[in-house]
Amino acid sequence: MLRGSKVGLRARHEDDIPILQTELYDDVANTARSDGRPWRPIPPGSKDSRFVVTDTDERHVPFSVVELEGGTLIGIASMWGIDTHHRFAHLGMGLRPSARGKGYGTDIVAVLCHYGFVVRGLHRLQIDTLSDNTAMLRSAERNGFVREGVLRSAAWVLGEFVDEVLLGLLAEEWRPGSTA
Repeated sequence: MLRGSKVGLRARHEDDIPILQTELYDDVANTARSDGRPWRPIPPGSKDSRFVVTDTDERHVPFSVVELEGGTLIGIASMWGIDTHHRFAHLGMGLRPSARGKGYGTDIVAVLCHYGFVVRGLHRLQIDTLSDNTAMLRSAERNGFVREGVLRSAAWVLGEFVDEVLLGLLAEEWRPGSTA
C-alpha cells in the first residue's frame, strides 16, 4: 500500500466494488461530472462495472483509497493514459460522499505524485477537471500543479457544455511533502 499522511492507496478488493458502485457510479450527477462516458444503469455484480479491475491494461492503474486510521474505504484514485515513452500520465480520483470536504483530496494527489514520479519514473503528471470542481483544483494546486489552460465547453455534463481546466506538474517542480 502507498501511504500519505491521511490515506492509503491499495489494490481494489472485490468487496469494494458494490460500495463504489452504489455511492459513486449510481449517483448519476457525480458520474456525469467525472466520467467521459454517458451514464447507463449497470446491475449489481456486473463484470461491466467501472470499478472491476483487469490486470491487462498497463496504461491504467486503479487504486482504492482507504483512511489510514481504521482502514475505511473512502474512494478511488487512478493514474491513466500512462505513456511510458513520453513519461506522462493523468491523475484522477473520486471520494464517497461521507469523505468529501475533509482534506483527503490533497493527500491523495500527493500520494499519486509520489507513485508517478518516484515509483514509475514519470516526467509529467496532468489533471483534467471541470472548471467548477474547486475541491480538485485546490488539491492539485496545493501539490504544486500549475493551471496550463482551459478547454472551453469541452465536457458535456447533464445537458450543458462545461469548461475543463488542465493542470500540469513536472518532476523537477514536485516537492514531496510540500502541500500548503
